[in-house]
Amino acid sequence: MILPAPHRIDIPEAEISLTGVRAQGAGGQNVNKVSSAIHLRFDIPASSLPEPIKFRLLRLKDKRITAEGVVVIKAQIHRSQDMNRAEALRRLHELVDSVKILPRERRATRPTRASQTRRLDSKQARGQLKSLRGKVPD
Repeated sequence: MILPAPHRIDIPEAEISLTGVRAQGAGGQNVNKVSSAIHLRFDIPASSLPEPIKFRLLRLKDKRITAEGVVVIKAQIHRSQDMNRAEALRRLHELVDSVKILPRERRATRPTRASQTRRLDSKQARGQLKSLRGKVPD
């Protein structure tokens, strides 16, 4: 079990559904008989997360979040089920932590007069350079 970091939002284990499934891909006989992959399901609307975090999670354009607001994570990189369980929980915490901090609101600014002058001067210089590339009169 991964210990929650001090800045992490705590998610009760009762709200997370973990299921062992068979892993896909190569791996010989072991893959066919051992359920080492983990399917993690976490229902965002029914969770005890704070409302602003739920709202930002549901607004995310993430393929792991279904239309009903359920996070589905499949972890199958490790051979051991315990390591895959820890990996799935790590990914869930990473997803929740990504929306924890509010993005800074963009404040519209105007370019300074000096920067506008520099831009126009460079455009003029570039235009003159390009005009010199024309045909030479006979």
